[in-house]
Amino acid sequence: MEKVCRLYGNGQVEDAIKMLRKHRCTLMDSLHESQWRVDCLDFLVWRMEKEKQSLKNKEKKERYYKMENIAKLELTKEWDKTFPKSEKVSHRKVTFPNRYGITLAADLYEPKGAENKLAAIAVCGPFGAVKEQAAGLYAQTMAERGFLTIAFDPSFTGESGGIPRYMASPDINTEDFQAAVDFLSVQENVDPERIGIIGICGWGGLALNVAALDTRIKATVASTMYDMSRVNANGYFDADDSADARYAKKKSMNAQRLVDYKNGSYALGGGVVDPLPEDAPFFVADYHSYYKTDRGYHKRSLNSNGGWNVIGCMSFMNQPILKYSNEIRSAVFIMHGEKAHSCYFSRDAYAAMVKDNLYSDNKELLIIPDAVHTDLYDGGEKDAIPFDKLEQFFSENMK
Repeated sequence: MEKVCRLYGNGQVEDAIKMLRKHRCTLMDSLHESQWRVDCLDFLVWRMEKEKQSLKNKEKKERYYKMENIAKLELTKEWDKTFPKSEKVSHRKVTFPNRYGITLAADLYEPKGAENKLAAIAVCGPFGAVKEQAAGLYAQTMAERGFLTIAFDPSFTGESGGIPRYMASPDINTEDFQAAVDFLSVQENVDPERIGIIGICGWGGLALNVAALDTRIKATVASTMYDMSRVNANGYFDADDSADARYAKKKSMNAQRLVDYKNGSYALGGGVVDPLPEDAPFFVADYHSYYKTDRGYHKRSLNSNGGWNVIGCMSFMNQPILKYSNEIRSAVFIMHGEKAHSCYFSRDAYAAMVKDNLYSDNKELLIIPDAVHTDLYDGGEKDAIPFDKLEQFFSENMK
């Protein structure tokens, strides 16, 4: 700048301007080089942040999907089912998480010698039973007929996780079925476009709720179903269907909540009554003949032992699970015994499902002559479960 000033003072204005312009170019070159370095640094920071986030996402994904990161469960190794083991299928224990972080335990049945991708079926129920009872029988039998199947214990029961024990939830139990569909969908030997579900007893009603929610399900069977919302809100045979009766029941259960809270534990409601009173209603005797005898007793079954918690099913009273059943588009097959005390659940559920439903052509109700409620658990003495019909239904609707 001193040289520029001298040139300017000596009247050499043009030379001073040229020198200033040259110096400006030098400064601009330096500025551009500095900006380039800044841009490079910005790019490096961006790349590093992106890789850091990518690693985080990968770790999250691995934490969610890797089986070794799912809560460890104590799973029995021996065959402890209420039905004999089939030589036609392979069997193994599996676990998978639901979206509430609860790990579910299941028995997987696969037809021996299968080569191509298979249609798959998830089975659950009866309500208060375990996978070693009716659900396992259904799953193994359908595997004999060419389907890959799982029978799973719902949250808070059996070998599945969830604390506290012996609780039921219309939301979480619906999610249990959807988590089973998640699991089946990613098995290498399963066609994810051919997945169905079977719900037995109270899980029949829940299966209809899942079918109304999960568009991945192609076919649903509800066997000897209960509408758990209806029976909890209205009592058996709708005998307590009044606001006063519901209020009294809610008041009693809310009082029990405080008792449980003070005690630090949840009181059990009791399983199927034993010994059976002489004046027991027929449906109680029907349950006793399955859950309390060698026919169907299992040491982990709620119904065979201490039952649900007293407040375990409370939320069903205010949550009608069949509200949107008439929006189900996929195929549904409801079957029930003609002489079952619970048959009215299936008849009414079917009528509500097809009413104003634009997709009613693939819905069917089958009433099985002379069969009672538990005949559709294991066939009873009548071989009452129409497995040929179930095979045909799933085969036709999961092509």
